[in-house]
Amino acid sequence: MKIYSRNELNNYHLSLTYDDISLVPAEISRIKTRVEPDTKINFLGEDLSLPVLSSPMDSVTGNEMAQVLGELGCLGIVNRFDSSVENLVKISSGTNNIKAVSAGLNTGDDLWEKIAAHNYVVCIDTANANNNEVLKKIEYVKSKYNLRVIAGNIASGATLQSLESAGTDAIRVGIGSGSVCTTSIQTGIGIGQVSSLLDVCFKREEQKLKIKIIADGGIKSAGDVAKAISLGADTVMLGRMLAGSKEAPGEVIKYNGQLWKKYRGSASFGVKMKNEFIEGEETMVPYRGTVRNIINSISDGLRSAMSYMNSFNLDELRGKESFAILSNSSYLERLPRT
Repeated sequence: MKIYSRNELNNYHLSLTYDDISLVPAEISRIKTRVEPDTKINFLGEDLSLPVLSSPMDSVTGNEMAQVLGELGCLGIVNRFDSSVENLVKISSGTNNIKAVSAGLNTGDDLWEKIAAHNYVVCIDTANANNNEVLKKIEYVKSKYNLRVIAGNIASGATLQSLESAGTDAIRVGIGSGSVCTTSIQTGIGIGQVSSLLDVCFKREEQKLKIKIIADGGIKSAGDVAKAISLGADTVMLGRMLAGSKEAPGEVIKYNGQLWKKYRGSASFGVKMKNEFIEGEETMVPYRGTVRNIINSISDGLRSAMSYMNSFNLDELRGKESFAILSNSSYLERLPRT
């Protein structure tokens, strides 16, 4: 079996997804138990216990989700599609754990003033960050309000220098990889998330940039979180994994004897509510109980992966250079059988 380095994966002749690769333990681990690895990270000035952000989708992150994630040491980004942000800015930032919000290109100065007053991390939420209007908005927000800015999304590192120069502090990487995103089908744009991440990470290294990298899309399990971090991402952004939780916006629905919650893409008809070009779908996801249980499971899985990979902290995990590329049969062999 060939063991691949990050550089060899980056130069692989096919576009790769998380399901195409595996971490390979290639060292004697110094770690006794999975409670020893440290998953803490400082992200844009915020101390996080786990490198997890929630997606600013209307079926994922409202005020309640962001509040609980803050309590758990993660970063919830309140969506921009309903009154969540307007209600949130009425609350003193000193009395809650909400630290981040999303805003669109058309957000007015009155709301920007309120966001700036609380010094929230702001996510300029667009489908394509490689756009002159996005760059101008980032420059405006940075120069007038000096906010910490997340932008997105991109699929390669070709424009990373321009985004950092405009004032972007962190970039969401991933186009077409979300489970309810149909961009790749509708437009033909989007590559495997592993290949996207590697391209952006290597561009950051080559150009000696400081911009933070968020792996956004395609993450289905704690194992995928470990893979994303080992490939070079600073944090991951979760949508579907959190959408079925109690704290996600929306009611719990009982259907055929099972409990479900609605999950939909930000460019779906249910969000837009008008006949524009649709790049997202709506679906139902199984109800999963409290988000605390989900986050604890992710934490346990990531720490376990770190113990296998002889990594006491996330920087050590990012330094590992041992990956395997899986055949379809290899991938299927690993799946639980009933």
